[in-house]
Amino acid sequence: MSAGPDLPVDGSAGGSRVRRPPRERSFGAALGWTVLGALVPGTGFLAAGRRRLGAVVLTVFLLLVAAGVWLATGGQRLAARTAVDTDVLLWAIVGIGVLALLWVVVVVAGYRMLVPPRTSRGRHVVGGLVVAVLVAAIAAPAAFAGHLAATSRDLIAGVFDDDRRSATVTVTDDDAEDDAELFGGRDRVNVLLLGGDGGEGREGVRTDTVIVASVDTGTGETVLISLPRNLQELPFPADSPLGEIYPDGFDAGSESESLLNAVYRNGPAWYPDALGPTDDPGADFLKLGVGEALGLDIDYFVLVNLEGFSRLVDALGGITVNVNYYVPINGDPGTGELPDDYIAPGPDKHMDGFTALQFARGRFGLTDYDRMARQRCTVSAIVDAADPVTLLQRYQRLAATTEDIVSTDIPRSVLDDFVDLAFLVKDAEIRSLVLDPPLIDPAYPDYDRIRQLVQEAIDPPATAPAPAPADGTDPAADTAPDGEPDPADAVTEVADACAYDPVRAEEALAEGEPPTKQG
Repeated sequence: MSAGPDLPVDGSAGGSRVRRPPRERSFGAALGWTVLGALVPGTGFLAAGRRRLGAVVLTVFLLLVAAGVWLATGGQRLAARTAVDTDVLLWAIVGIGVLALLWVVVVVAGYRMLVPPRTSRGRHVVGGLVVAVLVAAIAAPAAFAGHLAATSRDLIAGVFDDDRRSATVTVTDDDAEDDAELFGGRDRVNVLLLGGDGGEGREGVRTDTVIVASVDTGTGETVLISLPRNLQELPFPADSPLGEIYPDGFDAGSESESLLNAVYRNGPAWYPDALGPTDDPGADFLKLGVGEALGLDIDYFVLVNLEGFSRLVDALGGITVNVNYYVPINGDPGTGELPDDYIAPGPDKHMDGFTALQFARGRFGLTDYDRMARQRCTVSAIVDAADPVTLLQRYQRLAATTEDIVSTDIPRSVLDDFVDLAFLVKDAEIRSLVLDPPLIDPAYPDYDRIRQLVQEAIDPPATAPAPAPADGTDPAADTAPDGEPDPADAVTEVADACAYDPVRAEEALAEGEPPTKQG
């Protein structure tokens, strides 16, 4: 009996299918799948035949990617609220560590499943090096992200203290937490922004920059109200202890020591316990006084020490501003000591920290109001410089600098509200009201008129257009009584005041640089 025909192995007609043994995966393919498995976790397991495990890991990875994309787009507000919550940041640090560890396990386990069993020792060394590089590529960003979260947590905990004592905080933690509306349902939140000049050779801190940001909590529309440093007779609420101490306005014995910029230092020096327990009595003096002067309730303050301001600008990599006239570097208007140098006029001038500080501080041969305008432009330039890429690249240095130079009574418990408010502000109108001559007289201030100006800036009255007069003159040319400037002209867009003025700059250049110590 002859032997039967050999059975086909390819499934052709005349015989049953015989399965070939699986072809052994090459070492190069194993490394390729390992790398892909590191980039897209789960694919390595799928290639190794562990389909259920691979599907689970891949699904989790895709869900995490989708969540990240959503946070970067539609969930930006939630991401921002998370970034100011110290408890969530702590869990984020733990979560980053756990995810990084699991990712490393996936890479190592995937390689072990994929590598051929009869791989030479030399190739194992190469494979180990590849896996080590992949692990490092996972661990390094995770360590950076964890450190970033830890730095943020330390910064928030250091600057925004829930246990800080204040005699003037009117929006409490309970209000912010219990009410679904921002700031306990308030229509506006008013923040006092102070620039404290406490540098070398200066006794104590003088707040030469005093600005109130009044923000509509429903729309985000903001009015920045700038007060002159030489404002006199700052009033206080009649029902406050300071109203009894200073019934005729703030007075520290002499005119120069009784100006607005001296209240922060001199008020608590004379009456340290007037307001009871507080961690910053100078700020509370100013919150009460400025609030009474403007007819507003000041909710919080933020103080930036200008001595550290230059470090903040350097941490940002510098700022860019327009310069329309010669700005002095140093110099003393009181003694007549000439400046060391000048910042020349020009558009889009990039400044380091030292130059930016001189730009914001310089006053020799100029007025306080010139300096007030430049300080607003400096703040605007800092906001422009703080783009997301710069903040990410320089965050650690910025965080360390900010904690050193910023003081505030804003508690951590209301930061969520400020985050929501910031999203409204960025898309809303920002106007500026500068209280300077001839709008007001700082030496003899009419506080009733100042309060009226503030209210008209916050809630502009609806006016019908005036009919054109028969003589053809401009009907808006004389709308204010007794020759006073029209209050409507006092409110301007912030960007307009900081624009480059080529005519003024050319005139200044034509006149030449003013005298310096060098001649």
